[in-house]
Amino acid sequence: MKKIAVIGEILVEIMADTVGAGFRQAQPLTGPFASGAPAIFASQAARLGQPVGIVSAVGDDDFGRLNLDRLRTDGVDVSAVRIDPDRPTGSAFVRYRPDGDRDFVFNIRHAACGHAHRGPAAEAVLEGADHLHVMGSSLSGPDFVALNLDTARAVKARGGTVSFDPNLRKEILDAPGMGQAMRDILALTDLFLPSGDELTLLTRADTTADALAELLAGGIRAVVHKRGARGARYHDGHQDIDIAGFVVEEIDPTGAGDCFGATFTALWLRGADPARALTLAAAAGALAVTRRGPMEGASDPATLDRFLAAQRKDA
Repeated sequence: MKKIAVIGEILVEIMADTVGAGFRQAQPLTGPFASGAPAIFASQAARLGQPVGIVSAVGDDDFGRLNLDRLRTDGVDVSAVRIDPDRPTGSAFVRYRPDGDRDFVFNIRHAACGHAHRGPAAEAVLEGADHLHVMGSSLSGPDFVALNLDTARAVKARGGTVSFDPNLRKEILDAPGMGQAMRDILALTDLFLPSGDELTLLTRADTTADALAELLAGGIRAVVHKRGARGARYHDGHQDIDIAGFVVEEIDPTGAGDCFGATFTALWLRGADPARALTLAAAAGALAVTRRGPMEGASDPATLDRFLAAQRKDA
């Protein structure tokens, strides 16, 4: 099987037990949970049996050990995760508002995962990759942009492929150099996995149809447009496939898009039928929201098959 490499943040997530705005008063919390968008992606891909390695860093602390234990258990290659003796593991405190929006307090920039590194272990994982998955959230500074771009170019030069989940807000594009970095990654992308209005953010188009035409004309082989509870759409210039979202009880949406993306990417790399890959990816995304904690709802093939069988039975 083709090996995936992903570069970016590993952190712990600690969740407020109360619903409301912000963290301005003492309140009960639950956690820590293993987290970080690239780590969630890696966990889900590995659970599906896809070889995957992550390049990141954690602190020499319990939060770091919790993450490494979880990723190893899921089958992720963590040989390129540096243990930083001077910085703590990254963290995210999250609280849900009544309307479902979230407030975050992050420590990433000054944490271990906020600093890119190119040591021998990282180079070994990146040089052994057949596919690079890029997360927009991991393009947090010039060093991370350069590492992702250099790796993407090297992977493409040896016949590999690149997938890109922009995972961004419009405001991020206003950061110095960020818009160009995103466009540089997009120019190397084979599989594009935008959510919502991310489909048009990196194009000159105002409509979905024009954005798809521009993206496919630019060399992207397939676009998977994630639409949350409304499902997803697949486009490759030859066929368009639309799948509705599965109806589940939502407990925690964090990580759902990463689980969806990892499932589709793994199956796409195996040459799976796009409709089948889209269905399984939607199932993975749906299952992810039914558990509290970013990685707690990640699925293996047997779990996905049981879920789909139950959906067919209830239809």
